[in-house]
Formats: sequence, structure tokens, C-alpha cells
Amino acid sequence: SDTGCSAGERCLRSPFALPAHNDRPGQRRSVIMGAGGPKGKGIGSKLANKSTGRKIDTPGAFLLAFVGIGYMALIVILPFANVFVQAFSKGIGPFLAVLAEPEFRQAVKMTLLLSAVAVPINTVFGVLAALFLSRNRFRGKELLISFMDLPFAISPVVTGMMFVLLYGRSGLFAPLISRFGFNIVFAFPGMALATMFVTMPFVVRELMPVLEEMDIQEEEAATSLGASGWQTFWKVTLPNIRWGLLYGIILTNARAMGEFGAVSVISGNIIGQTQTLTLFVESSYKEYNSEAAFAAAVLLSILAVVTLFLKDRLERAAAKEKNEGK
Repeated sequence: SDTGCSAGERCLRSPFALPAHNDRPGQRRSVIMGAGGPKGKGIGSKLANKSTGRKIDTPGAFLLAFVGIGYMALIVILPFANVFVQAFSKGIGPFLAVLAEPEFRQAVKMTLLLSAVAVPINTVFGVLAALFLSRNRFRGKELLISFMDLPFAISPVVTGMMFVLLYGRSGLFAPLISRFGFNIVFAFPGMALATMFVTMPFVVRELMPVLEEMDIQEEEAATSLGASGWQTFWKVTLPNIRWGLLYGIILTNARAMGEFGAVSVISGNIIGQTQTLTLFVESSYKEYNSEAAFAAAVLLSILAVVTLFLKDRLERAAAKEKNEGK
């Protein structure tokens, strides 16, 4: 029959699927422990199969290695190292003095607050959206997925302008906002909205390939044994997607802390009030306060290194678990 069930069989459904849907992606695929699957769509496959490669023993290979390393050094390594050199060129005293400035501390506080708001909200949204999109087929699904990618395609500056045009004093929702007597533009709420917008796709995009490769029959078996939707997610789905989820959270947090364009437009860049670390770097550099600019840049660079370290550890953990599962 077109339901996919033979005579005498009982059709079971995932708790995350739409009621009228029968053809589910991932129905006949085996679960891959760790994020990704066999085709390298997520983090689990990046280190799962270590490439044997070959030795660099030909002139062409040496040339390619030289060009690649030189390019990386020129574009990434030297600029990154120069931030630390400039920050400590006059000793550690000026660096520590910047850390004690009220404006710097307010910028750090604002950056952490934005991440504390954007990351949990987009994590919950990303999990729910990924479950819905991966478990169901419906008209307009591809269009909806494309809309999810809009934050990747739209310039952050344009993003900031969109929110200003909606929530500013002459914006579409201005009468409603003025009635309640609070501000969105040039205040924390607007900055949070812009940050949530630019960080929205990361968790969704990391989880969808994992869920599509996951065997949905595990969820159906849990449901048939009397598990609720929450119990099925907690005991069956979450263990299989946890590496992709953690990776998406790390990317979301990194983008939230490093966002500049959208936040600069909607915040007004008010010193000591609506500045984030990235805005603090820009304004300090424009005011020829290089010590403050490089000190903030060092902190952002350290956050970037920590992000890369966590990313690497997650990839290794996912690969190790996958190899042990074999």
C-alpha cells in the first residue's frame, strides 16, 4: 500500500512529524553517532576518516605547500599575531589600564548579555526548526529553508537598517512602541533582535543533515513503548544530535560576540551604553586610542582561539565516538 505498511503491521509515527505525512526523509538510513553522516555534511565526518595522504616529495607539491602556507601566513597568521604584538608593545601596564576602564567593561558586559540572549533563543528555535524541517515534507519547504539562510545572504548593515525601519521613531511599529514607553532602536532590545537575526541559521544548518541521516525508526520504537514526545527527544534524539548541537551553539556564540555591522547600525554606538567589544575597537581606533583598540582586539582574539579549540575538541570527540561505534 502507499502507506508503506504491510498487512498486520502497525504504522508508528515520530512525535515530531506532521499527522498526515507518510514519506519521511531518513526512514531507511542508519544512525551516525556524532554530527554529520557518511557524506561529510556535519562535524562528525570531518575527522572520522583520517586522510592517509602522501608525502610532499615532488617540486609541484613543495610549490603548492609554499603557496598555501604563504597565503595563510599573509592573510591569517601575521595579522592575528600582530594584534598581540601591538597590544603589548608598550608593556602590560597600558593593557591592564584599558581593562579597568568603565567603557571597556561596559562593552564586555553588553557583548556577554547579547550572547546570553541570542544563543539560548536560537538554540531552542534551531532544534525545533530542524526537527520540523527534517521530519516532514510539505509544499513550500525548500522556500522556507531558503528564508532560513537569509541572514547569511543579507549584509549585516542592511539587517540593522531593516530593524531601524521597523522599530525606529518613524518606523512601522513606532506608534505601538511609543504607547508602551520603551525604546528598541539605540537600546539593548534592538541590539538583541539584530544579533538573534544574524545568528539564527547556525544551529538549524548543523542539525538538519544529522537528523536526515538518523534512523527515524528509533524514535518510532520509543513512541510505541509509551514514551512521550519529550522523553523520545531526551532519550533517543538528543544523544544522536548532541555533537552537531554543541557545534552549532559554539558557532552561534562566536558570531554573536563578533557581530559588528548590524549592531553598529541599530545601537547608535553610544560610548558606555550600547557599545559592544567590536564597536569599542572601532571607536577607539578612530579616536587614535590604539592601546584600547588593541586590548579589546586581544580579548576578541582570545575568544576566537577558545572557539577554535572547542570546535576541534568536539570534532575529535564525535570522530572517536563514531569509530568506537564501528
